Amino acid sequence: MSFYQNVFELIDMRSFSNLWFWIALAVLWSTASHWVLGVPYDMVLRARRYGGQAEQDLEDMVRINTNRLLFIANVSGLWLLGLGCFLLTAFGVLGFFYALEIAQALFLMGLPMSIVGLLSLSTARLIHQESANGELLRRRLTRHRLYVQIIGMISIFVTALWGMYQNLSIGPLSS
Repeated sequence: MSFYQNVFELIDMRSFSNLWFWIALAVLWSTASHWVLGVPYDMVLRARRYGGQAEQDLEDMVRINTNRLLFIANVSGLWLLGLGCFLLTAFGVLGFFYALEIAQALFLMGLPMSIVGLLSLSTARLIHQESANGELLRRRLTRHRLYVQIIGMISIFVTALWGMYQNLSIGPLSS
């Protein structure tokens, strides 16, 4: 066997039957729900529990990350939006029109993550406009995390259904 055959056998370009895809999907959503606007959620819990310096650290981290997100959105937001829409469209067309399974998998990961990105930008704008701190800030971050987890649950459910359909229609049970 050649090197490329070994690599492709290890990676298996049929995404939905590959354990690595499901591990990557689980890591993607667990990371997305743990890092709320770039701040680890345990900082929110620590600030709620202890206050004082922990709360000040949380407010500083959120201020830095919201300013960073808003700066990126103001400077290059339209370019990033255009690039994101192009990539999602390309993955959608390649995946569902041309039946390329890796593109389907990337689309099913990318579309919900783009919604999470827009939600993060919206939450950052809201926190910046309100100059949120203390309990209001913790509540905003907790609500944002809940929305990310809901999007993640729906995404994993839809991806699992599509993956099972793909595996059954392409696999040994297909006609």
